[in-house]
Amino acid sequence: MNASIVIWAIVSSLAGFLFGFDTVVISGAEKTIQQLWGLSAGMHGVAIASALYGTVVGAMCGGWPTDRLGRKPTLFWIGILYFVSAVWSGLATDVWSFIVARFIGGLGVGISTVAAPLYISEISPPAARGRLTGMFQFNIVLGILAAFLSNYLLEGVENDWRWMLGAEAFPAFAYTLACLAIPESPRWLLLQGTEESRARAMTVLLRMDPHATPEQLAGTAGRIVSASQPMASTATVASPSLRRPLLLAFLIAFFNQVSGINAILYFAPRIFELAGMGEKSALLQSIGIGITNLVFTFIGLWLIDRLGRRTLLVIGSLGYIVSLGLCAWAFATGNYAIVPACIFAFIAAHAIGQGAVIWVFIAEIFPDDYRATGQAIGCATHWIMAALLTTVFPVLVTRFAPSTVFAFFCGMMVVQLVWVLTMVPETKGVPLEEIAELLRRPAGRSRGEAS
Repeated sequence: MNASIVIWAIVSSLAGFLFGFDTVVISGAEKTIQQLWGLSAGMHGVAIASALYGTVVGAMCGGWPTDRLGRKPTLFWIGILYFVSAVWSGLATDVWSFIVARFIGGLGVGISTVAAPLYISEISPPAARGRLTGMFQFNIVLGILAAFLSNYLLEGVENDWRWMLGAEAFPAFAYTLACLAIPESPRWLLLQGTEESRARAMTVLLRMDPHATPEQLAGTAGRIVSASQPMASTATVASPSLRRPLLLAFLIAFFNQVSGINAILYFAPRIFELAGMGEKSALLQSIGIGITNLVFTFIGLWLIDRLGRRTLLVIGSLGYIVSLGLCAWAFATGNYAIVPACIFAFIAAHAIGQGAVIWVFIAEIFPDDYRATGQAIGCATHWIMAALLTTVFPVLVTRFAPSTVFAFFCGMMVVQLVWVLTMVPETKGVPLEEIAELLRRPAGRSRGEAS
């Protein structure tokens, strides 16, 4: 594989590092913020979920700059949003200022889930698309681990919560500068239809494959353009040809969140305290979550182009069901000693299954002309569910027994397993131009032919 492609994928996937850091860093500050500003449970949920409200807007609107401005400029401005949010959050003097600052960071998160996986999928060769696009998820969990570790190290210093939230400004600045060095996606350039954009696209394609002949490069460009023209002339977002990928994107995002993953990550220290651990011990256990997430995400990325997306979703679903079921039993019976192991197993199941697959799968199931729009719909679903669950989670754990909450998540993962086994196609190794045709076939036939 061309080293340039790997470098471009790494740079763009660093948006995922900021995503992971931004969304989880709040776990170390949320209790202090509630006490500092005397927030009710409801207002506390709104404040903590404010970034997620931004991700909903960012995901819903992220397709527009990604298509109109281009993939590269969008990735650059994502870094600006992260930087502004980090500095403002650390300096916030009241809850409403804090909410606005976190909302801005959420915009960056939402847009990054549209633009970064999409960009990587468009520059990747089919045989390595899962691993390269999956680096976005790897960086998400690396950012999560960095946030947990940063929170642990900063806990106890004066105004620790401000330093926890402001620390993100440093990687955000570095990422923004790095985005200046990557090229525009050749697929986006070719679909602009001008001579200048075609010439730029051919230059990027040559950098991607320096040994290709002019005839081979022209053939690659021709296939990209010809694959998009029939769809562009007849399709709308609501057309039957896009119905199946839209449903798949919606459901994979929906099930991702009703596993409880974001609620558990955001409130990990509080969950461990419910199991009888002290505050410092709970923060330390949260670092264990980050390490577990990182290790099993790496395993998932190693397997995704070997076993395939569908197989990893099945493995993850089974792991979800066992770990969440045991966690519900532990809280119901008072066997709190197994709660950390159950949570770690849950994180491992997520990392190797949904975590490794979701951004890869959504980024590859739509045709070129509708990839940004489809990605935005799938990501918006993901973040709407995340915002709702994070907002209500503090209320849920006060009104319902923790065992009931975990049992609900477990039941939803049983439904996910049925969905994966009956509806999800396999897309590993299939060129992007062929996946649109693949998804026009009956589900059972597409699985067999794609594998």
